[in-house]
Amino acid sequence: MSDLEPYFSNDAEREAYETFCAEQERGLEGFTLDAPALVCRWRMANKQVPMLNRHIRALSHRIVSGQPLTHNMLSWAKQHVEWSLAEGSYADRNGVLMLVIDVNGNAAMSVGAYEPLEDTNCAALARRAAAARVEASETGVAPELLAVVDAEGVVFAATSDEQLCGAATLVEQLAQVKGKCVRRGLLGAASTQADLTVASEALDAFAAQAGAAAQVFLISDEHGVVVADDAAADATAADGEAEGEARVFAAFLHEGVAKLFA
Repeated sequence: MSDLEPYFSNDAEREAYETFCAEQERGLEGFTLDAPALVCRWRMANKQVPMLNRHIRALSHRIVSGQPLTHNMLSWAKQHVEWSLAEGSYADRNGVLMLVIDVNGNAAMSVGAYEPLEDTNCAALARRAAAARVEASETGVAPELLAVVDAEGVVFAATSDEQLCGAATLVEQLAQVKGKCVRRGLLGAASTQADLTVASEALDAFAAQAGAAAQVFLISDEHGVVVADDAAADATAADGEAEGEARVFAAFLHEGVAKLFA
């Protein structure tokens, strides 16, 4: 199996990426990246990346092979998106930009089709967030976060000192504009260990603490705000009003981010 395969939805997407590397990044001499150390997937709109500055700030906090990215790498990424992306000849104007940096510090970009999530229940969103927490243990930034709206505001499943992905910084700002407090609900290093089971347990505890009336959602650089489409099984009639208010505000966050890609 190719080292790239886990990062793409299918063989066609991976092959298109490898072709792009060969033709766009290193001419036509047949360039192949080594094992990926970081893969960022950023949603596009009309050949642009709407949250680019936020993504670049988050990228500056990421770690690859034990080292932060160089200023030259950050400048290349920003300029490549701003200049080359708009001039590229590809069908997916509203697709997903993929930035891959390998273990040797080489980088390349590609564009693929955007595919919405098929499963958006709480369990499915939590699985994605758990995998992202494992990534955060290795690179310093989780590309997706679980979050809830509760009676007091918005709570991110993040530790107090961790750097947020680009989409999460926008959600934080949208919530604050509406007068909602934004808190963080994961404690200690256990929530960022490179272990999927540990990460899942930390998120389970986070969701349980939020309560039945809280609305769960996922924050993603690729998918924006994805609101869980199932209600808590143990919700009571008394939870109904609070749950409705939480769902309305989560929908506001979803729509606020989605406007960038319309």
